[in-house]
Amino acid sequence: MDGQVESARLDTPVMPEQPMEEVEVKVKPSKKDKSGGSLNFFQKSRNALMGAADAVRRVATKGTFVEDNRRTGAVAQADDGAIWSGCTNGCIIQWDGNGNRMQEFQHHTSSVQCIKALGDRVWVGYASGTVQVMDVDGNLLAGWTGHSCPVIRMAIGGSYIYTLAHHGGIRGWPLTSPGPLDDVLRTELANKELSYTRMEKINIMVGSWNVAQGKATAESLKAWLGSVASDVGLVVVGLQEVEMGAGFLAISAAKETVGLEGSANGQWWIDNIGKALDEGTSFHRVGSRQLAALLIAAWARKSLKPYVGDVEAAAVPCGLGRAIGNKGGVGLRIRVYDRKMCFVSNHFAAHLEAVARRNADFDHIYRTMAFNKPHGSTSSATSVQLHRTVNVNGNPVDEVRPDLADADMVVFLGDFNYRLYGITYDEARDMVSQRSFDWLREKDQLRAEMKAGKVFQGMREGLIKFPPTYKFQKHAPGLGGYDSGEKKRIPAWCDRVLYRDSRAVSVAECSLECPVVAAITSYVAVMEVTESDHKPVRCTFSVDIARVDELTRRQEYGEIIESNEEVRSMLKESCFVPDSTVSTEEIILENQENIVFQITNNCETSKAAFEILCEGQSIKKDDGTKPEIIPRASFGFPLWLEVLPANGLIKPGETVDITIHHEDFYTQEEFVDGIPQNWWCEDTRDKEAVIMVNITGSTSTATKTHMINVRHRCPATSAPPPINPPVTLTPPSNNMPSEAPTKRSSKKKEASRQQQQDYTQFASAEVHDLYRMRCP
Repeated sequence: MDGQVESARLDTPVMPEQPMEEVEVKVKPSKKDKSGGSLNFFQKSRNALMGAADAVRRVATKGTFVEDNRRTGAVAQADDGAIWSGCTNGCIIQWDGNGNRMQEFQHHTSSVQCIKALGDRVWVGYASGTVQVMDVDGNLLAGWTGHSCPVIRMAIGGSYIYTLAHHGGIRGWPLTSPGPLDDVLRTELANKELSYTRMEKINIMVGSWNVAQGKATAESLKAWLGSVASDVGLVVVGLQEVEMGAGFLAISAAKETVGLEGSANGQWWIDNIGKALDEGTSFHRVGSRQLAALLIAAWARKSLKPYVGDVEAAAVPCGLGRAIGNKGGVGLRIRVYDRKMCFVSNHFAAHLEAVARRNADFDHIYRTMAFNKPHGSTSSATSVQLHRTVNVNGNPVDEVRPDLADADMVVFLGDFNYRLYGITYDEARDMVSQRSFDWLREKDQLRAEMKAGKVFQGMREGLIKFPPTYKFQKHAPGLGGYDSGEKKRIPAWCDRVLYRDSRAVSVAECSLECPVVAAITSYVAVMEVTESDHKPVRCTFSVDIARVDELTRRQEYGEIIESNEEVRSMLKESCFVPDSTVSTEEIILENQENIVFQITNNCETSKAAFEILCEGQSIKKDDGTKPEIIPRASFGFPLWLEVLPANGLIKPGETVDITIHHEDFYTQEEFVDGIPQNWWCEDTRDKEAVIMVNITGSTSTATKTHMINVRHRCPATSAPPPINPPVTLTPPSNNMPSEAPTKRSSKKKEASRQQQQDYTQFASAEVHDLYRMRCP
């Protein structure tokens, strides 16, 4: 009761699916406590609320809901031999070939999903859909939004790096980006903009209601939403005070920390609003989000379903300690015709004098609302696209830019709690009865704060032609239902809808540069609904959307690539392979010696990446005939050949030394019942391998190959004595019958023959030779 948790044991860390019953504890204060008055009561209530939330949070976070944000999500090897790993918290770590940590970078806060390297560049794909490119020192060169959902794979082919999104979309980006090629292609595509621009129109209805912990009848929901739903394609509904109470708010705060949300009351409202909209027949639900007492949900008409997707949710609490969801905002970000639209349902601080707190609530929500990326999406796209380069010296611009600022359209709705000032209760009632709304609007706190530029900067509101929506007595009809109790709260327009679209000025035509232009066609309050002390409001938008026809755009892109000489020249230059030389074409190894040859990068401007592979090998035949080169496929270097380093980067005008070493190898000794089946035996025949030195640049996969023949000549002297000389052991007579070892030996030989047959298909010369080297 004093905020101290004496016993808060939960046997399991799983949050209950059903809402916990709120228990009311009545305490009779002593005479000593009465002197503290309401301040002591408020402090105790606050301590109890925060203590309960903290206790549940501590227990819950011990479960499996909490993800290790340092977990490795991607690993890749760069051409210089370094290993790059990415973590779920966005951290990128560089390691050397021995596993020693070299450097650590943080260029983005989203989880790293994939990493790809070529030459002196490293690309990173994030769960946010962002793609970044760095140099091999970890310096960020550029970053852009590649997809609207996680980038899960990357592959390099030709002069492009291709990214695969979670929803299946594939996009290609020039390896030279950022560079002049981007500017030329963007200019050429802009000249053909009219050919691939498509104009769409959609009606959107937005509704907000503070339901005061109550429930509505089907008739009220029909009057609020259903009466006009037939003319709209998208419906977004925001509710406030869905459920209140200290116990409920504490449990909700704890559930949020482990990724759980929702309540029985919230689900009731979603289901019944769906019924009012004829969900399943006319509309389908596209997403919802609940934060304690706040709820937002969206429905799209079925005919619009192919053009609506990538639904993302977010929540920002503004209650006690910015942690409790009795006040705050919940939002949905929805892709409509490839344009981002954000809808945020809010409940700001109450009371007439709390103007600054309400302004601060808006600022906090706008700046910190971060939308969660979806696990899947109904959309798909396959295209070769350009990106708008973001050159940075430190953190990218996207890191400090709010998510809401990047949307093409933003709608704020809810109980903003701004009141009428400088007016009495009776004066306000008289003006309402006379419907003198113009005069009342001059007393509106929100209107004054917006004019001063203190809140909702850059946003608009429709002309208010309806009575103030607060405060009413429940179930009291008409304008006579305003609060007439002891407090006599002054009527106010607490419930509002504000928006902004893509227009930088009030008059602008819809185009790809200004892709979303909205106009309010209706802004009303439904005064006949009486289930709450607030009246629900409804705002309808007519929205023009300019979108890109991706198929036509790809066709135009292909024509530019084929016909534009400047572009063709740049693409040809991007396939540049640095000029290089190798100091020898043949190497002869004797007596396990080390031979060093050199690779020189003759280019004075670009780094050269090299990779050494074994094309094939042969072993001298006993009959003296010319041996056949057998491809190595994926077996790598032969066991007898060691090459260090096998890959790396060469700076302009520099040379790197490569060491080749002959390594002796032996067959492995086998035992059957303690009897050796063969002894150690050295392969003394001459061997030859063909190795390839592949040279590439950093802007394409084009390769130049140098071939080197490596021969090992064994000395004419006989092989050294075996390490383990053969020993003949006679089993004791009282052991198992003699046919038992014979049976096991037959099984062993059969397994060996089968293993030899299995390896034959890979054309591995060593495997054949190892079997021929066995001694009986």
